[in-house]
Amino acid sequence: METHISCLFPELLAMIFGYLDVRDKGRAAQVCTAWRDAAYHKSVWRGVEAKLHLRRANPSLFPSLQARGIRRVQILSLRRSLSYVIQGMANIESLNLSGCYNLTDNGLGHAFVQEIGSLRALNLSLCKQITDSSLGRIAQYLKGLEVLELGGCSNITNTGLLLIAWGLQRLKSLNLRSCRHLSDVGIGHLAGMTRSAAEGCLGLEQLTLQDCQKLTDLSLKHISRGLTGLRLLNLSFCGGISDAGLLHLSHMGSLRSLNLRSCDNISDTGIMHLAMGSLRLSGLDVSFCDKVGDQSLAYIAQGLDGLKSLSLCSCHISDDGINRMVRQMHGLRTLNIGQCVRITDKGLELIAEHLSQLTGIDLYGCTRITKRGLERITQLPCLKVLNLGLWQMTDSEKEAGDSSPVPTARAWGSCKR
Repeated sequence: METHISCLFPELLAMIFGYLDVRDKGRAAQVCTAWRDAAYHKSVWRGVEAKLHLRRANPSLFPSLQARGIRRVQILSLRRSLSYVIQGMANIESLNLSGCYNLTDNGLGHAFVQEIGSLRALNLSLCKQITDSSLGRIAQYLKGLEVLELGGCSNITNTGLLLIAWGLQRLKSLNLRSCRHLSDVGIGHLAGMTRSAAEGCLGLEQLTLQDCQKLTDLSLKHISRGLTGLRLLNLSFCGGISDAGLLHLSHMGSLRSLNLRSCDNISDTGIMHLAMGSLRLSGLDVSFCDKVGDQSLAYIAQGLDGLKSLSLCSCHISDDGINRMVRQMHGLRTLNIGQCVRITDKGLELIAEHLSQLTGIDLYGCTRITKRGLERITQLPCLKVLNLGLWQMTDSEKEAGDSSPVPTARAWGSCKR
């Protein structure tokens, strides 16, 4: 006797619908009454983020979302008042307004008029009209906030960071990318260095300060003293920090990921400071730091040998530096050495011999490598990603008649044990 799908219990239907993507979940709910009831079970929609265009009134929208237990919302375009969303989603956990260019302090002020204890994550990236006034509202009414994204909010100042430090004691992740007005004073507020005014966001675990051009080594001093639980720090494109600032960071035992990409004043001396401290980094990016060379690789091998990911794109490293590093870096999983034009087949052979756990390598623009070196790399047992980009055959290989195509990127099989 065959059993039709219509005979399944609603609990089983809900379990099946849980594996569908968002669009198919909605389609399943339109098949029949039984499927609609099963598809509206909250377990089907657990963790789903509703992506909405708010253009006209829809009285059934928010009751429908709440009936399905959806508590995460992304607003793709906002042509109605933000208060329409806040009033409709009583238990909202995550609100993503990234790219809503027409959002103003006035609009946000009308929406946040009382405490919203359920909200944990707020993304205001690229909401360029937002100023410190909005941060005052957020600090007053969103005290349970754990994640705040402010990347590209270029009108925020140190006063805004003071308000954050005053009101958002539970904050764990803060993105301040390209907030050009921020300086050491604002970072001091976050780190609790001005305790008479604010305690600071001392529970921060992730802090992104990419392209904050006014920051200096004093900011790193504040961070090392106040944000002792920080695990991820992004300082890429911060041209005002130097080797001396890295000395402050070198004893942050909680730090696991450090991004120094395009920090022009970082050199081998700064990497020495990091390596001689008590850091336990698993990820380090010093790409496009043109004062970083082979000596840095020796320091990394001595004091940062626990790295899982290392990015050195466009650094002045050679096969000699690779030779100094690889013998101590057996746990390395990802190595990015794109545009390191001094690397040759010899360097690739050293990598293939010693970095057996490597799963990804970037060789984009490494113009001195040949097919011989690539053949050694492709024999790595765990390699899954190989980025070649601008690699071309040498004249000798062309003369030998080897015209086989060269991929720009290639995925390899699972790790062979």
